Amino acid sequence: MAEYAYRLVNVFAHESVLSGNPLCVFEDGSGLTDADMLALAIQFNLSETTFVLPSERADAAVRIFTPNGELPFAGHPTLGTAAVVSELKRTGDRLVLDMQAGVIPVERVGDSFTLQANAPQWRKPEASLQDLASMLNVVPTDIGATPLWVNTGMEQLLVPLLSEDAVRRAVAVPELAKRWANHRGMVKIYIWFERPDGSVATRFFFEKQPGVIMEDPGTGSACANLGGWLIATKRALPVRLTVHQGDHLGRACRLGLSVDADRLIRVSGRVVDIGRGMLKL
Repeated sequence: MAEYAYRLVNVFAHESVLSGNPLCVFEDGSGLTDADMLALAIQFNLSETTFVLPSERADAAVRIFTPNGELPFAGHPTLGTAAVVSELKRTGDRLVLDMQAGVIPVERVGDSFTLQANAPQWRKPEASLQDLASMLNVVPTDIGATPLWVNTGMEQLLVPLLSEDAVRRAVAVPELAKRWANHRGMVKIYIWFERPDGSVATRFFFEKQPGVIMEDPGTGSACANLGGWLIATKRALPVRLTVHQGDHLGRACRLGLSVDADRLIRVSGRVVDIGRGMLKL
């Protein structure tokens, strides 16, 4: 019988240690098959579970699984896994993680971790304004300029809304959301409203399991894609924003987004280690 150590961490934690987006990190995934990893992601039933593996080009390789399959990149798993790897391997304040989407640099300051995302790619959605409004159960006049598919490691549909009220009212309609899935067939929808004070009210909808649309409390990949959206829409740089997500879900998350003058996108957040265990297979 093999034993596998894991840790539970909360990423983008705000005030309480029981805030942020939960993540399970297996300290050493060697010996686990793809089917095992998917089964364990289903077992823990979090938005993501990660598995640390050896890498020849980074401090560690990381595989990310949801209960619906594997992801090439995700933000809160990157930061949460970086916190575990930095302790296990004593990397100091800088480390790199090897993911399907590429090698991702991460820096640490205390319990705050910052990743540097890949350079963004973007494309216009085929969905019309009315299609997008119907998908989100809002009206076309709630939608702002330039909805885009953006990819800094995971392609997502970014839809700016014109008021915080519209962000609160929006609900992803499953059959319509699935119609406008990304190039991998995944439902990934990010909506936001930028407040005058430099903070951003956001929500993220995704397909956790086939036919089941859920809402994520804190989405680092979408935050990075928001940085890509700012570049695509020619926002004056540099930009620094504080992203608010998950408060109404009882899991308040705070994400730092910066896009510097050289178009480098960074996403940061606090990581809290809340528990450890051993799983027997």
